Amino acid sequence: MDGINIAELVSHLIIFMVVLLLAISAHEAAHAWMSYKFGDDTAFMLGRVTLNPVKHTDPIGTLLIPIIGFIFGAIGGGLGAIPLIGWGKPTPVNPRNWTNYKMANVMVSIAGILANLILAIIGFVIFKSLLGYGVINAENIDGGLIRPIAIFLQNLIFLNVSLAVFNLLPFPPLDGSKVLGTFLPESAQPVLAMLEQYGFLILMALLYMGVIGFIMRPVFQLVMYLLVTPIF
Repeated sequence: MDGINIAELVSHLIIFMVVLLLAISAHEAAHAWMSYKFGDDTAFMLGRVTLNPVKHTDPIGTLLIPIIGFIFGAIGGGLGAIPLIGWGKPTPVNPRNWTNYKMANVMVSIAGILANLILAIIGFVIFKSLLGYGVINAENIDGGLIRPIAIFLQNLIFLNVSLAVFNLLPFPPLDGSKVLGTFLPESAQPVLAMLEQYGFLILMALLYMGVIGFIMRPVFQLVMYLLVTPIF
C-alpha cells in the first residue's frame, strides 16, 4: 500500500460507501415506486419504496464486493482509480399486476437509471455552483473541510453515472435487457432467456476483458470535461 495514507484511505472508503448506499437505495426504491404506480404493490408492501439502505442492501453485492473492489482499486491505481462493482437486493415485482404491461416493463426498468441520473445531476449542479462561486478551487480542494465535500460530490456524480450507464447495457440481469426484451419479437425471447442464465458470468468476463471499462471511459471523460469547463 505504498504511497497511500491509511487514514485517507479509510475516509475515502467511508464517503464512497455512503454515496454507494444512497445510489443503490435510490435505484431500487425507484423500481419499487414505479411498479407501484403501475398497479403492483409487491415491493411497496415490503417497504422498498424508501431510501433506507437497510431495505436495499445485499451483504455481498452492496458491502463486501464494493469494499474489496475499493481497497484493491486504491492499491492498484490510487484513490482516484476506484472501480464500481456492486448491486443491491433485487426489487420484487409482479408483472401480472401491472395495468399496462409493455409500458410498465419499460418504465419500471428505467426508473432506477433515471433515479441515478437525477442524483448525478444534483451532484453536478452543486459541484459546478461551488466551483463557480470559488468555494471549491485549486488552492483549497486538497485540504480543509472542502476536501471531503468535493470528494463526496465527485463520488455522487461518477458512481451514479456508472450505475446508470452500466444498467443500460442489454445483458441480463441488467435493466437494459428488460427494456430490450419488451421490444424483441417472440422468436428472440428464448435467446434472451438463455442469456439470463449466464448473464452474470458474461458481465464478469466483459469486466475482466476491459470491455466495460472501454465503454465507461469516454463517459467519464465527458463528465470530467463538463465538470472543469467554465459555463460562461
